[in-house]
Amino acid sequence: MRANWFAVGAVLIVAACGGGEKPAEQAAAPAAPAAATGTVHEIQMTQVGAEYRFVPADITIKSGDAVKFVNVQAMAHNIQFYADSIPAGAAAILDANMPNRMAPLAANLILAQGETYTISFAGAPAGLYKFTCLPHMATGMHGSITVQ
Repeated sequence: MRANWFAVGAVLIVAACGGGEKPAEQAAAPAAPAAATGTVHEIQMTQVGAEYRFVPADITIKSGDAVKFVNVQAMAHNIQFYADSIPAGAAAILDANMPNRMAPLAANLILAQGETYTISFAGAPAGLYKFTCLPHMATGMHGSITVQ
């Protein structure tokens, strides 16, 4: 009788631990970022007067270009795209092309002065990509990239 209870317990433990193969979405490795094939454009993250800004705040690039964000002060910044303000189908491409993300469509904090963060727009559909700096969203640190 003890052997039966032991066998039942072992089966329950294996089932609870999820034995067997992982679902495909868990087993798949993250996609490698697509290399930019065009121009690298620079946007500075800085303070203008009493407000934090992206300079320039709005740029136009071509698909295949990259955008390098440069922290020009000793203040933490990041780049976060608005999921509802980018072209259809762009979220997965941006996520794959954004290294070291802290969340979907959001780069990790860029802490040090002079530190950079580059996003490739290789394979990105044409359209408007609106973004913000999450720590300074309330101060109006917003921008946009138009991909042609």
